[in-house]
Amino acid sequence: MFKIIIIVLVVTVVGICVFSAVDTATDPSNQISSSIKGSNKDDLLTVTLSGEVETPGTYYVPVGSTLGTAIEAAGGATSNADKRAYITSFALKEGMKFYIAPLYDNGDTCAVTPIAKVNINKADESELLEVPGFGSAIASALTEYRQTKATFKRIEEIKNVSGIGDATFTKAKKHIILVD
Repeated sequence: MFKIIIIVLVVTVVGICVFSAVDTATDPSNQISSSIKGSNKDDLLTVTLSGEVETPGTYYVPVGSTLGTAIEAAGGATSNADKRAYITSFALKEGMKFYIAPLYDNGDTCAVTPIAKVNINKADESELLEVPGFGSAIASALTEYRQTKATFKRIEEIKNVSGIGDATFTKAKKHIILVD
């Protein structure tokens, strides 16, 4: 009986050590590249990635980095990432959040048809009405924003348009792209 207790105890300790090592390896706060670990905190930006990246989470990247650098820190984009929905050369600023949109619907495991997308930088009002959550007022406000302010460099910028908040963004984010 004593031998069984010792074996169970040893297996438990080994299991805890293995799970602890796995947890440390997958913790996003530990996913700082080796070239960054010695950096001063003032030389780093915090960026949060969600959606179609291998390991969504918050990452530290050097000041002056691009979205492509942050995506690499997250293990890269998944094979389902829609490259038309983000611009890797986008210059990062502290605290930015990015959603990397899918090409296919994640809820459909056998999806062979890409999600219908609308280019928010080129679409006219009638095309914008095809985006879930966009009504005529939002479509009009989006086209006016593009004409008076600038084109969109990241899909999250549509929240700068009057009438678009978090709820509308959540409905639309899978259905919009920045480039063709």
